[in-house]
Amino acid sequence: MNGLIECIPNVSEGRNLDIVNHLAEVIKMAKGVMLLDYSSDADHNRSVYTIVGGIKEMEAAMFTFIKEASLLIDLNHHQGVHPRMGAVDVCPFVSLDEKLADEAIQMSRNLAKRVAKDLNIPTYLYELSCVNPCHKNLADLRRGQFEGLAKKQLDPKWAPDYGIGFHKTAGVVAIGVRKPLIAYNIILDSSDLDAAKRIACQIREKNGGLKSVKALGLYLETTSKVQVSMNLCNYLDTGIMEVFNAVKKLADKEGINILYSELIGLMPKDATKDIDFVKIKLKDFDLDKQVIENRIKSLKEG
Repeated sequence: MNGLIECIPNVSEGRNLDIVNHLAEVIKMAKGVMLLDYSSDADHNRSVYTIVGGIKEMEAAMFTFIKEASLLIDLNHHQGVHPRMGAVDVCPFVSLDEKLADEAIQMSRNLAKRVAKDLNIPTYLYELSCVNPCHKNLADLRRGQFEGLAKKQLDPKWAPDYGIGFHKTAGVVAIGVRKPLIAYNIILDSSDLDAAKRIACQIREKNGGLKSVKALGLYLETTSKVQVSMNLCNYLDTGIMEVFNAVKKLADKEGINILYSELIGLMPKDATKDIDFVKIKLKDFDLDKQVIENRIKSLKEG
């Protein structure tokens, strides 16, 4: 995928579909980028967009996207089970062309600086773009969420990389280049949040579990079920099948069945190898629409 960079902004709005769809239109109208996919979750109160394009075009498009989202979303009135610290909570970039890696990092830093200066929304640089080692891990940045920013920023190590403090309604934004990530959830046939948290605790790398896996146990009010919500930060370390089997084994010990699993956003084509889609009960999955290479190809041909 020569010359392309991917962006997967996570927006703190998943219930007001007028806002969600309007932000999709903002991307569709931007020059030099393509909107591959977007989806919302009412329990998380969060939407995820998948966009590809050229470096310069992506920087311009994402500046406009963040600006528009900040005008429409007020975190003082936001509630959801997923942690968040900004209207656009995180704006990650992935280099689909390895030759663009260094250029992508510089672009992310330029964007972060411009968002802080022109929109007055302080920004953090994370993952491959980070300049402060304390800011590398998104989970560390997000801890305390929007409501805890004032207290957290009393410690100088949590001062934004660009800007001061936080925007009174839009919070802060984490911007950076990272490796391809798979957002994957497993929904359990249970309302036992403690059980979901125990499973999440045992599989996350931080607690000695699966390599490159981050996990949370969450309660979904709309279905009265619980979910193990995961980020596979490097699917070459730990893939979907390994994660599913690990969660199933732990769920069996809890006496809990798995209802289904779901992919949030898109995944790389080589991440689909060896997946038994029937076994993992992957809901509403479409190879043509949710595999990034296939989606790009179909849109270009269309």
